[in-house]
Amino acid sequence: MQIQEERLSGISLGESKIALELKGIGKSFADISVLRDVDLIINGGEIHTLMGENGAGKSTLVKIISGVNTPSAGSMTIDGVPVRFETPRDAEYQGIAIMHQELSLIPEMTVAENVMLGHEPLIGGLIVDRARMREKAKEALARFGFTIDIDTPVKQLRVGEQQLIEIARALLMDARLLIMDEPTSALSQTEADILMEVIRDLALNGVAVLYISHRMDEVFEISDRITVLRDGDYLGTVLASDTTPTDVIELMVGRRIEVVRIDRKTKPSDEKVLEVENLTVSSGASSGGRPILQDVSFSLHKGEILGVGGLLGAGRTELLETLFGARDGNHTGRLVVEGEEVNLRSPVDAVDRGLALITEDRKATGLILNHSIADNVILPLLPRTTRFGLRSETRKQEEAQAVIDKLSVTARGPDHTVGQLSGGNQQKIVLGKWLATSPRILLLDEPTRGIDIGAKDEIYTLIGKLADEGISIILASSEIPEFLAVCDRVMVLCEGRVTGTLESDEMSYDGIKHLAMQFL
Repeated sequence: MQIQEERLSGISLGESKIALELKGIGKSFADISVLRDVDLIINGGEIHTLMGENGAGKSTLVKIISGVNTPSAGSMTIDGVPVRFETPRDAEYQGIAIMHQELSLIPEMTVAENVMLGHEPLIGGLIVDRARMREKAKEALARFGFTIDIDTPVKQLRVGEQQLIEIARALLMDARLLIMDEPTSALSQTEADILMEVIRDLALNGVAVLYISHRMDEVFEISDRITVLRDGDYLGTVLASDTTPTDVIELMVGRRIEVVRIDRKTKPSDEKVLEVENLTVSSGASSGGRPILQDVSFSLHKGEILGVGGLLGAGRTELLETLFGARDGNHTGRLVVEGEEVNLRSPVDAVDRGLALITEDRKATGLILNHSIADNVILPLLPRTTRFGLRSETRKQEEAQAVIDKLSVTARGPDHTVGQLSGGNQQKIVLGKWLATSPRILLLDEPTRGIDIGAKDEIYTLIGKLADEGISIILASSEIPEFLAVCDRVMVLCEGRVTGTLESDEMSYDGIKHLAMQFL
């Protein structure tokens, strides 16, 4: 891989002017340097990907470009004219728009209101033109084939649906430079493919795109150039056509990581620990009681990793929530856990039966970010560690330290605030707090969403180790490579129905994608 250490002056991506040029950009907080001597050129009509592990400096650099932070060193120019942004409005004035990884939607507002937030059409400059607002929001979402009712409150939507709203809002800003931070982290492969086409169209129309992603396949599918940061340092920029995913990963993490199938020490046994027969789940009465899952049947064996695939809205999350007793009673079917028919009416019932659920949104439903590791780890264990209303602080510290040690969490100790950890370490804490309950069946919903390639490798290895220890795992994911890397089988859903189940030697990218679109 040839790293371009100089200014890339010899590269031509058409006749477009340079949209943005950074020279020697650095940033320090309280004398702590987090970004050093970054050089970056983003051309109009170019799709330029910024890569690096969590903590590499990507977010800090993006905040400087978008006016959230001012640099401590270096300079920026747009079309050769020096600029300095003191606020995000300054960047917007120059045609820079950003779609953040962390969703910034207002839950109580509708889809249309969130899409148009800050850019509402006005009547007479004073009153919001609600009819035109709804029309423009519908048009923006239609680019993704997204047909949800635009009057639906955002709080009722899944994470993937909310992500599409965030994307649509960013695209409406008519930017010269669009920064997209992990835009596909909660999207299925098909939704991601649609977004790739939208991004290509933007680039063809001269828009510069600064793209941030941990999904290596889409990075090489869409990128013109790739810039890599590590620990705040600029390591170089490469043409995507001149390098490989393995080379970029090595540059990011400082060691070679081959993205291949995990090494399993054991095979799943013939013993069935979970049997689901004719499970049908309906939505609430407010949504007309429409079926979300229809006659879903499958079994899970001891030590098996069963993948659950499908497009956004196929029913992956609803399946896991129903198994965990986390949905209302609008479901029918038969559920057998370790040979005994059960009726799991609540998560407490599920935990008592040896189940644990790691939700898709660790920050909203998996962790209390402003509390310590110890506070988070002890939550599922409170009934076991509390006596006469008193909680054992010693037990809490011991359980937290055990999670830190077992999962190799990078932290100062049990009292480290969870919100200060990297995404990968946060996900380890979510896993660790439920592993502390000694589950026999582990339900994983998007376990690597929004974490970098090095952390993914660790999570995959951990999942394989847990299965080798006899824990049975159901893994729901929007990433097909995830199934190929870790699963023994994959069951694919489309429109709430099972369209097929593939064994490990039958699994392929195209095969899974075909089953996911069976009824569309």
